[in-house]
Amino acid sequence: QVQLVESGGGSVQPGGSLRLSCAASGTLFTIHDMGWYRQAPGKQRDLVATITNGGSTNYADSVKGRFTISRDNAKNTVYLQMNSLRPEDTAVYYCYAVASYPASPTHYGYWGQGTQVTVSS
Repeated sequence: QVQLVESGGGSVQPGGSLRLSCAASGTLFTIHDMGWYRQAPGKQRDLVATITNGGSTNYADSVKGRFTISRDNAKNTVYLQMNSLRPEDTAVYYCYAVASYPASPTHYGYWGQGTQVTVSS
């Protein structure tokens, strides 16, 4: 079992910055893809950015050029640097990770508990 613990959310004015972190813990696992999703009130959960364990990244069009995803494989941690924040970025941000275990081809998906990001003047 993998646990994902997020940190770094909060309130910021438009144009401000925040950095989210998500650390994976557990035993005998390998982390593959990691990513961030967000869910605004009354809306579905949408992809924000993903990163493979080789460092390849993918971003939603709405955050390209403003958000940067990165990871530290030694720490099983993924980060999301969010710059030039807008009110429409307000949402609960969820960390996601794909993990596998020794001697098994199955990959499992795990979610963090979510962290609130509010952008408001």
